[in-house]
Amino acid sequence: MPAVLLDAYQDWFCPECGLETRTRPVSPDSARMHTCPSLHDLSAPLVRAGSDCKLIANVREEYLGSEIQATGDDGRPYMSIYTVYADGRNDCVVNAPLAQARLFAG
Repeated sequence: MPAVLLDAYQDWFCPECGLETRTRPVSPDSARMHTCPSLHDLSAPLVRAGSDCKLIANVREEYLGSEIQATGDDGRPYMSIYTVYADGRNDCVVNAPLAQARLFAG
């Protein structure tokens, strides 16, 4: 008896820049990321195709001091990107400050 082999895939897209891609299925808690030109070249999440949502980049509002923070192409530090879905749920990707280390000869 012949067997049918299914080739499963998942479609992704960016609601801001329109990028579309197709991958093998991934676990439900994983995310696909891309560099989004519409969100100041930040690393932004892709959402599953057919999702009604928008992405919002949030500027870090407190003083940076000596911290190193990811900045967009406009030079402003961004702390997170929210994915706001039409059904009321939200997702958030956080751009944490970068660690620094110094070595002293002793």
